[in-house]
Formats: sequence, structure tokens, C-alpha cells
Amino acid sequence: MDTTKKKVLVVGGAGFIGSHLTDALVAAGHEVHVLDNLAGGKKENVNSQAIFHLADIRNLEEIKPLFKDIEWVFHLAALPRVPYSIEHPVETNDTNVSGTLNVLVAAKEAGVKKLIYSASSSAYGDQPILPLVETMPANPKSPYGLQKYIGELYCRVFSMVYGLPTVSLRYFNVYGPRYNAEGAYALVIGKFIEQKKRGEPLTITGDGEQTRDFTNIKDIVRANILAAESNNVGQGEVMNTGGGNGVSVNRIAELVGGEVIHIPARLEPRDSLADNSLAKKLIGWEPQVKIEDGIAELL
Repeated sequence: MDTTKKKVLVVGGAGFIGSHLTDALVAAGHEVHVLDNLAGGKKENVNSQAIFHLADIRNLEEIKPLFKDIEWVFHLAALPRVPYSIEHPVETNDTNVSGTLNVLVAAKEAGVKKLIYSASSSAYGDQPILPLVETMPANPKSPYGLQKYIGELYCRVFSMVYGLPTVSLRYFNVYGPRYNAEGAYALVIGKFIEQKKRGEPLTITGDGEQTRDFTNIKDIVRANILAAESNNVGQGEVMNTGGGNGVSVNRIAELVGGEVIHIPARLEPRDSLADNSLAKKLIGWEPQVKIEDGIAELL
């Protein structure tokens, strides 16, 4: 395991997950650079001890110099959210696919030691059985799911063809401080907390018995750092980093507390549950934060 001090680059480091990862890398004593175009992230999220670069991954020539002498790249930049990708397939493809390719090219040319890619459980789409395991064939049901899956494949190809060490972490429903609660596509935990703050009833789609695998931001940050430090990964492996617990939307509403109303169901997978045994085996990761504690912290 490699724990020496590094010069690292967090691509998308002004966003929700990226900014928490930046904080942890700074705290560990690394020299941390953040690349972000602030499309979804906020400058005030960026740790003051990190070096911020305003740049866009869609522009290869603009970002290339920022990869010089970088040892670890954490690639979190994306235009997330399934419904947005359905409405804007070209725009999201430019960032999520072409932008990822640019990050990989820049990393390869700079001789980066390892690239950790933020993948998505949306690559699974609907599967007949749970829990979701990495050996299942991908079955994305949206442009976003497909785009994030293409990113995984590109990472693997760059490992095989160019020798760039990569590893992909499939996130499930990540929550925690600095969550984005705005817009129609906000994560349910953030949405409920904002509704409660405003004194509004919590809006539950359908019967509320649909389940999600919620994963606390602290656990996701730890997974990224373990993947960077571990000598067991770097060949384009794909690993689930989900909590391994299916929690219903009704249970989340109960933990947040308050009046609820039901609105019509929408087109989305009924249940989501990660098998996280591969991450445990390869990088020694398992989630530590219970959903009850995570929501209590947000409240």
C-alpha cells in the first residue's frame, strides 16, 4: 500500500463528492490540485489549501498542462442525473464521454501513476436479481447510465492498450453534507431535508417502498483513497462502492420526520442493492456509516 505524500489532481473537485475528497487528501498531507469548470460545483466548496484551476475537461489542450507531474488523478467531473441526460443527450455526452476521454489522454501523456474513475450504478439499469454484482452485463436505461459505462470501458482500454493504471468505482446513492438539493433531480435525502426545513410535507413518489442503496460520503471518500493507495488494483477493475443495504424511501422519510404526501410514481428501477464484496477483497473497503447516523448528522 502506497501512502507517501503525492501531487494529486481532483477533476470535478468543486462538486459534492469531489470537494469532500479534496478535504481528505489535503488532511492527509498531499499536494492537491482541483480542476473544475464550476458547471455543477461551487468555488466555496474547494478547500483553501488546495490549488484551484478553472478549466473544462471538454477542452483537451486547456487541461493538459494541469496533469504535469501528477501521480494520482481522481476523475469525478460529470453532468449527472438521469432525467437531465434524457433531455440533453448531446451535451451530457460531451462532458461524460468526450470529457472523460480527454482526462484519460491527458493522464496517459503525463505519465500519471493511477487514475480513479467515479462510475455509476446506473450502468446496471434493470437487473432480474439483487444484489447487483460486477459480473452482471451492463444494461443502462438512460444516456447518463450509458455514458458512465462507456467511461469505465475507456478506463479499461487505457489500462490494457496504454498501460495507464485505472480503477472504476461504481457509486450508488451517495449522500452527506453539501448535497445538491436543487432541481427536480435532487437525491431524495437532500430533497426531504430541504422540504422539512421549509415546513413542507415530504413528497414520496409512488408507494415509497422502492429501495435504494444509500452510501455516506465519508465511505465514498475512503473508497477513493484506498483505491489510489492499493497495489491490488490498476488494471481497469470495476468495483461497487455501495452500502450493501436496501433502504426504502418510506424509511428515509421516517428518519427525516414530518408529514408525507404521495405523488405519482416515475420511471425508475424499483430497487437497488450493491454486492460490495469485491471492493472488500481488493482494497479492504467496506461501508462504516449507518444510514441512521448519516441522516442524523444532516439534520
